[in-house]
Amino acid sequence: MIRRFGAAYVQSRGAKLLPGEERAMQDLLACRTWRLGYHIGECLECGEVQISYNSCRNRHCPKCQGAARASWLAARQAELLPVSYFHVVFTLPPEIAKLAFGNRRVLYDLLFQCAAETLLEVAADPKHLGAQIGVLAVLHTWGQNLNHHPHVHCVVPGGGLNEDESEWVACRKNFFLPVKVLSRKFRGKFLAHLKAKHANGELKLTGSLAPLSHPAAFGRLLTQAYRKEWVVYSKPPFGGPEQTLKYLARYTHRVAISNARLVEVSDSGVTFTYKDYAAGAVRKTMTLSGVEFLRRFFTHLLPKGFVHIRSYGLLANRHRQSKLALCCEILSQQRDEEADLFARPCEIAEAQHAESSESEPRCRCCGGHLRGLDYRPRPSREMLWALPWPWDTS
Repeated sequence: MIRRFGAAYVQSRGAKLLPGEERAMQDLLACRTWRLGYHIGECLECGEVQISYNSCRNRHCPKCQGAARASWLAARQAELLPVSYFHVVFTLPPEIAKLAFGNRRVLYDLLFQCAAETLLEVAADPKHLGAQIGVLAVLHTWGQNLNHHPHVHCVVPGGGLNEDESEWVACRKNFFLPVKVLSRKFRGKFLAHLKAKHANGELKLTGSLAPLSHPAAFGRLLTQAYRKEWVVYSKPPFGGPEQTLKYLARYTHRVAISNARLVEVSDSGVTFTYKDYAAGAVRKTMTLSGVEFLRRFFTHLLPKGFVHIRSYGLLANRHRQSKLALCCEILSQQRDEEADLFARPCEIAEAQHAESSESEPRCRCCGGHLRGLDYRPRPSREMLWALPWPWDTS
């Protein structure tokens, strides 16, 4: 698609390419081609000689997430507690989400911060759970039709430590926290922080957003957003650690669209499948022009160095190991109804192996192991940039 529509897309954007957009286009176009070098291997079982081109390793590439996902899951394996896990999603309304077009880092950071603070504060309230909890949050910025739809998926253990960290406080079997309370606290927090950032001049409001630079206009936007119910919902619990691992494998390292959803790419446009949740999650097809498809796809580029998977509370980096060790010790002493959720080590190892095996080189004929014969190293960024690209008109 980039090869076919990239030049027209760059021309339509002019000098308005997002930071890192041309580099992402370059990486995705070069992925698994001669531009990035190759490895030649011989199958130890059938003797077939095969050539494998190097991947681009760009985190926005649909083809390059398998190895990163397997490595991340292996690191998370030992951090799963033997309890049920809940899935809570925080979504920004469209009138607020549009501010992210010129303020991606600010708005996405604020979305993470307010979602985590909301969960931690409501859970710590004795009226609800009265416990310190852990939160693993993952940012997604897209909807099924590739439109801009920023939201945070939060994976949360079904309970936490009490105030003096002497007991594990479990939530109800199929209920974590009241979503209406979460929604309203999240809305209040986000709008309060957003108002402060506008007052401090931290928001860039240009183009169609320029009228919002005036305090009165911005105040009206906040009032409109405050009158709406913000979408926060909690899904049913996963179950034990094994089910949680499978879920994380699907959600943590995703891009706006996978290759499996592409139906057809022609001169007239790109056809892909999507789920229409307004019609009951019915699977439909949509066709966009090539330029519009690329515009929607690259809308979801993250700022350079932006961390899109974050941990809070008991899972925060600064004390994760000590807190989790304490939780495991307490849970091992408590013989409650969730004791049967302990996953056998072999089951978790099998799940990890299934993920890691995706990135292992295998023979395309028989699935056997490959022995390396020759390779062409990956070129430097400077050498790669010097190659001609379809959108280069110089």
